[in-house]
Amino acid sequence: RTIDVTSSIYLKQVELGPMANYVYFVGDPHSREVAVVDPAWEVDRIVDMAQEQDLTITKILITHSHFDHINGVEALLNHTKAKVYINKVEAEFMKAVWSDLVKVESGDTTRVGDVDITFLHTPGHTPGSQCFLVQNHLISGDTLFIGACGRCDLPGSNPEDMYDSLTQKLAKLDERTAVFPGHNYAARPYSTIGDEKRFNPYLQFQSLQDFLRRGMGTVQQWKE
Repeated sequence: RTIDVTSSIYLKQVELGPMANYVYFVGDPHSREVAVVDPAWEVDRIVDMAQEQDLTITKILITHSHFDHINGVEALLNHTKAKVYINKVEAEFMKAVWSDLVKVESGDTTRVGDVDITFLHTPGHTPGSQCFLVQNHLISGDTLFIGACGRCDLPGSNPEDMYDSLTQKLAKLDERTAVFPGHNYAARPYSTIGDEKRFNPYLQFQSLQDFLRRGMGTVQQWKE
């Protein structure tokens, strides 16, 4: 699915693998230079789609280092000269695996063609979880889903950090910002910050205490 939202951004959303992962191509529609977000499961399809659309993959952006989001990185590196961009908190775990590793912090930017991508550190699901803001489009990984948020009961998860990421970072973005999550867990493929603030139950808690008490009480509903 190619999202025809603006002529200044190329954004393609692809569902791959047994866990309903969304992999994204994002970049410059004119130069055809793109980054791939969270390559996993079916790298041959990713490479074929890039060739069919005359895209050059120059960067690999990682929202977080769970297996279902990174298991295709090495294979994609074998097909490209791309560098891997990961939050510095999780970079130490991966530097022995990926040689062309770029450590990033919240607020850093990278340019793909003439398109700027800003990294937002949003810990909670994992310590180094991050989202990518491309103009008014947010690729939110497993931090913010449509109607849900990422699980906080896994090793390395932190519900206090998740509450801060949701309420103090993502909820403060422009309400017109389009949200593109890391998995196909909803009836529609993308949302907006405004809709999530109005309808997502995990953005309705008025305090950290309420989030921990009532949100953690519905942990079985949380997504991977």
